[in-house]
Amino acid sequence: MEVPVGRSTGLAVAVGVFSGRAMATVTATIPAHVHARPTTGEVSRWSGKPAHASVRVTSMAPTTQRSVTPTLVAMTEPLSPKVGWGVLHLFWKITPTTDAEAATSAVKSCIADDHQVITFATLGHKADVGTMVVGPDLWRLRRLQTELGRAGLLLVDSYVSFTEVSEYAKGAPEAMTRPRLYPGTMPPEGMRAVCFYPMSKRRGVGADDANWFTLPFDDRNRLMHDHGTSGRTFAGRISQFVTGSTGVDDYEWGVTLFAHDPADLKEVVYTMRFDEASALYGEFGPFISGMVDAPEVVFGELTR
Repeated sequence: MEVPVGRSTGLAVAVGVFSGRAMATVTATIPAHVHARPTTGEVSRWSGKPAHASVRVTSMAPTTQRSVTPTLVAMTEPLSPKVGWGVLHLFWKITPTTDAEAATSAVKSCIADDHQVITFATLGHKADVGTMVVGPDLWRLRRLQTELGRAGLLLVDSYVSFTEVSEYAKGAPEAMTRPRLYPGTMPPEGMRAVCFYPMSKRRGVGADDANWFTLPFDDRNRLMHDHGTSGRTFAGRISQFVTGSTGVDDYEWGVTLFAHDPADLKEVVYTMRFDEASALYGEFGPFISGMVDAPEVVFGELTR
């Protein structure tokens, strides 16, 4: 049976207490932003639609008298940057309890909520699986992290950043800048090789040390223009996704590269390190690389 739950200033929740076949009710007032959802227990957990909710009693069989206390779960409000999207790189180890089906379901649920998730199997000891999630709601990014953890994956590293338009691209046409803030489907078709690394610009402390942040803007703009010209020679071979992380993680940018040929990942990084902007001023964090595929393929392959 269902016990109706009304709402005005709050939800009046009727909680059944059983003794034989008799049922007494205990009424509690719950704030209006807390909602109800049936579960397999005698009393539902709180979550679901706000307009009409109910507490479902799953059994009227005789029991010993006992009271049941509902679990309350507050609903979060979305938190989004005023410009661009949040980006969360998560790196996982497979464990004996990893549930490939549950992990796949978590990824697909996030995609259904209008966020983009790229899954990839990683090479080497640093991790087994990488997930990159991109979208407007930081709480939704965090929820995916929680759900994958509950699916038995062990989080071993992460990186937080935001999509952005570089200060050196100001004045560029919207057709060029908008995809940097709100990227379309990644990676481009056929680009299944991936690598990720964080980086910063050097800020030397001595008089003879290179310090990017003491250079005049015009000098920095020229160096970044030359750096971009070098990168564009890899058009069609490399797709680059650069996100900003100053103030939200340990480095200043996160760089994700996709390629058809894994060897091109090595070549593009090597070539661009000769650019002055990189040779004198670039500082790089650890690299991690792997192979992009659908979540059911990645999780299934690594748990079989």
